[in-house]
Amino acid sequence: MKKFIAIAALATLPLSGAALADSDIGCGLGTMVFDGQQGKVYKVLGATTNGTSGNQTFGITFGTLGCDGTGTIDSQQKLAMFIDGNMDNLARDIARGEGETLATLSEVWGIKDADKAAFNDVAKQNFASIVTSDQVTSQEVLTNLNTVVAQNEQLSTYKI
Repeated sequence: MKKFIAIAALATLPLSGAALADSDIGCGLGTMVFDGQQGKVYKVLGATTNGTSGNQTFGITFGTLGCDGTGTIDSQQKLAMFIDGNMDNLARDIARGEGETLATLSEVWGIKDADKAAFNDVAKQNFASIVTSDQVTSQEVLTNLNTVVAQNEQLSTYKI
């Protein structure tokens, strides 16, 4: 009987978790555990649980824990994820106007080889308006960098 209950609970898990995915923290065990809770503390706890226990990857792969592996990632999401995972190195590279992380960002962004030097120069010249403080978020960096790119005549076609 215990096996039957466990199997029934697992079978309904993908259905019950689908409505639980949180747009701020994604899907996973943390989203399910902190479902219904409000405030930044619970968002941080949920996101930390999702990110550190590896369950979000499992959920996306198997369609459980409120995850859906059928969506697509657009270029802005790719850029945001890259920046989020590389903030310190990216800030250092932007300040120098060169470096592996800045080069990778230009690849992810889709900057053509002929425009990469201009991208690096524009980023370096506008460092203070891109990385506005020690507490700047990855989304703010993306927004600020996109603004700088949009304002540059040579790079404006790369605005996202």
